[in-house]
Amino acid sequence: MLIFAATAVLMFLAWLRQRATRNAGIVDVVWAGSMTASAAAYAWLGEGSMEARLSVLVLGGLWGARLFLYLFRRVSGEPEDGRYAYLRQHWNDAQGKFLAFFLAQAGFTALLSLPFLAAANNATPLPRWALTLALLIWLLSVGGEALADRQLARFRADPAHRGTTCRAGLWRYSRHPNYFFEWTHWFVYPLLAIGSPIGWLAWSGPVLMLLFLYRLTGIPYTEAQALRSRGDDYRAYQRSTSAFIPWPPKKDALP
Repeated sequence: MLIFAATAVLMFLAWLRQRATRNAGIVDVVWAGSMTASAAAYAWLGEGSMEARLSVLVLGGLWGARLFLYLFRRVSGEPEDGRYAYLRQHWNDAQGKFLAFFLAQAGFTALLSLPFLAAANNATPLPRWALTLALLIWLLSVGGEALADRQLARFRADPAHRGTTCRAGLWRYSRHPNYFFEWTHWFVYPLLAIGSPIGWLAWSGPVLMLLFLYRLTGIPYTEAQALRSRGDDYRAYQRSTSAFIPWPPKKDALP
């Protein structure tokens, strides 16, 4: 409840800022910051071993801090994301709906931070193999997500690419490599929670994140906006490229 209440206050303040700036992208920035803070809070308040709590603080905190800084720079330097601009038009700028949307993110934060809770309350000594595997998954996932974000930012920065789809680097093999590596990151915490009395909660991370990214708030909204803004170019990209898991593109469907 503490995580939900604190995040709800932050989301309310973010909603007020959205009213002033007409840029709802701030919701993503505050969500990433709230996840970072929740990792720190559970590490501080947890009753697990020092090793488990430090692991949550460092791995969860650094993951969230990187995402927060990336989104902050993007939202601060660009107009409102097309997804939110579409919602603004679709909702006729109804601020009650935007407020409900912002506050719903507090509920998502409370749910998605449960893996931090499970791992931070693990008093059982972590097996060396589990900690090593967790670190390897974290490095691959956060490194892959950062690389995908950087490749996309470089592509979008070139005015010649306006109206076209990024097929550079990781984006050649997945339409959403950033989402894929975001998902694999959550397998870190079931490993850190091995032996925890509430270790099963850690599996909510990969399960819920896959649901949100693949079926609810991630891919469906992102692809709908891509089709509105890039049309046939994005349809060709859909035909050639895996939606989620990186995979070699279909050569007969490449533009």
